[in-house]
Amino acid sequence: MRKLPTGISNYEELERDNCIYVDKTMYIEKLEQISDKRIMFLRPRKFGKTLFTSTLENYYDILKSDKFKELFKNTYIGKNPTKNKNHYHILRFNFSGIDTTTLDTTIRGFRGEVASSIKVFVEKYQLDFYINENDPAEAILDNLFKAFYIQRANEAIYVMIDEYDHFANKLIGFRTDDFKDIVSKNGKIRKWYEILKKGTETVVERIFINGVAPITLDSIITGFNIARDITKDIEFNDMLGFTQEDVKYIMNELQIDEETQKELLPVIKENYDGYIFSDLIEDDLEKYKMYNSNMTLYFLARYQERGKIPERLIDTNIISDYKKIEAFMDLCQKKEKIELLEKIVAGEAIDSELTEKFNTEISFDEKELISLLYYLGYLTIVAKGYSKCKFKAPNDIIRKIYAEYYLTYLSKKAEIQIEKIDTETINYEILEKGKIDKIVETLGEYLTNLSNRDYQRFNEKYIKVIFYSISKMLGTMVVKSELEVEGKYADLLLIPKEKIEERYGILIEFKYIRQEDYLKNKNLLIEKEQEAKEQLEKYKNTNEIRLIPKLKSYIIIVIKDKVFVKECN
Repeated sequence: MRKLPTGISNYEELERDNCIYVDKTMYIEKLEQISDKRIMFLRPRKFGKTLFTSTLENYYDILKSDKFKELFKNTYIGKNPTKNKNHYHILRFNFSGIDTTTLDTTIRGFRGEVASSIKVFVEKYQLDFYINENDPAEAILDNLFKAFYIQRANEAIYVMIDEYDHFANKLIGFRTDDFKDIVSKNGKIRKWYEILKKGTETVVERIFINGVAPITLDSIITGFNIARDITKDIEFNDMLGFTQEDVKYIMNELQIDEETQKELLPVIKENYDGYIFSDLIEDDLEKYKMYNSNMTLYFLARYQERGKIPERLIDTNIISDYKKIEAFMDLCQKKEKIELLEKIVAGEAIDSELTEKFNTEISFDEKELISLLYYLGYLTIVAKGYSKCKFKAPNDIIRKIYAEYYLTYLSKKAEIQIEKIDTETINYEILEKGKIDKIVETLGEYLTNLSNRDYQRFNEKYIKVIFYSISKMLGTMVVKSELEVEGKYADLLLIPKEKIEERYGILIEFKYIRQEDYLKNKNLLIEKEQEAKEQLEKYKNTNEIRLIPKLKSYIIIVIKDKVFVKECN
């Protein structure tokens, strides 16, 4: 049985270790078929960008022609090689590890990566070239191209840039002024790309650049306006990430039987699927949805180790990403950004145009924020209109990240320490007793500590989003918001992740009454309670909810900061 390629981003190592490889080499042929030789391709983190770049490197490297059959014998491109196989000298840069603590460390880190990558190139291809330690990054690159042109006049370079924007994204999120300095007209990064462009006139024949967001494109465009961005081209929608067939292929390679696959696939789909990368899709969106490849491999590796669905469904490196969401949210100059966050957590679709390039010299408002979250993988396209797209969080894992960030934001406002919330008691009461006393008490603490200004925009959605975020933090239940059951939408459903036959599920319907309305009509509480009770009865009679063996249902009605709870069983 072949091994999972967990943590491996080097194609040659993957093949040498007999790891499972989801074949994406047909896209090598597709990339050559388009007229452009300089390509920009963006995808979120953990989608296999580095591995794909390594695949290109191994395929095109002139020094690996003797290894071609060994490396590619089981792939599409191995059976259908192009005329350019093993044709280039590969000059590869990776800008993901640059220290962005200060502007100086960023520039030195960029220069260091350029120098070390060129040193590898020089030694590998036996060039007579000396790197002057006093030269800046752009001068080193310029001198290399001149030396190569003289020494290898009839040969060509393929430049590959991995994570071109990694350090820039850190700067734009946390230190915008430093970002502007390095990509401005006289900035070091911009000058370097001008030299790279100049190199295409002599020795650089092909360029492949990958990254996450087009946040530096508009800043360097005058210095480097030759790359075609194929990020949203429908033909390349599934070049990275996994399709559902890819996931099934991996499970077959792991010798997971059909019955177990039927159990695992819905969990994998709910948590890691849902990404669409083209706004040109007009037919069935479902068939274009992509799984996050690294997170899918993480899940299957944990399953392989223990023989059961892992308790922790997300890599800790990803769950901390809410800090990045916070940084990019802070860039937005509109006050409505928190309302936008609430919509995302509530699972509502957001209408917006899609920005293709970001310019830090102009305002960064809601449209730019939504577009950036899309490129980062925190939102995806769920529908296409005439000039706008509808966006939602792609899956449950991303909604969990939003919920954690939202609860952190709300906790600061309400002066509540999240770590002091008694999650153990809340989990015990819900799972073992079917009670919600403690979690309702926690909800009440948030409501009591919020300001009068917050109450002005309170509604059912606001209450539900707070409750949802607390529930997601517990980690022991699948939390479904606005669950569609036979054409109806249940407010909130909590289902135990484990021992579903023994533990309780909770169904909740929320209602909100404005205090001034209640003071005018005290019967509103009874009316809302009756309305919620009728809705719960309809939900409980649907097939999906009837399958939950131990279910308790509750009505939660809020009047300003007062919470009324009614059990309905």
